[in-house]
Amino acid sequence: PTMIRRPPTIVCYICGREYGTKSIAIHEPQCLKKWHNENNLLPKELRRPEPKKPEIRTITAKGFYDLGALNEAAWTSAQSQLVPCNNCGRTFLPDRLIVHQRSCKPKVAK
Repeated sequence: PTMIRRPPTIVCYICGREYGTKSIAIHEPQCLKKWHNENNLLPKELRRPEPKKPEIRTITAKGFYDLGALNEAAWTSAQSQLVPCNNCGRTFLPDRLIVHQRSCKPKVAK
């Protein structure tokens, strides 16, 4: 059986989703604009500083960027955007945290 090789993808440092090498340049400015719009709608205590694009300068022997390291740094950046729930400790995007907190109640000690 022949192995089908997936085309290379790059992880967005803002949302954590994977995009093709050509699409990421189109996606990132739109994603950042959406991030700013959503961040401005949040209560002041949940607003976050703008995510910074990770700088990975490792270049392989063939002159290419190390996509694994780049994707790992982008994934870590996207995960750092999550906010923990004060009751259960699970992490959410700030707009989803508000929805979660409506139903998450602190555990009552017996």
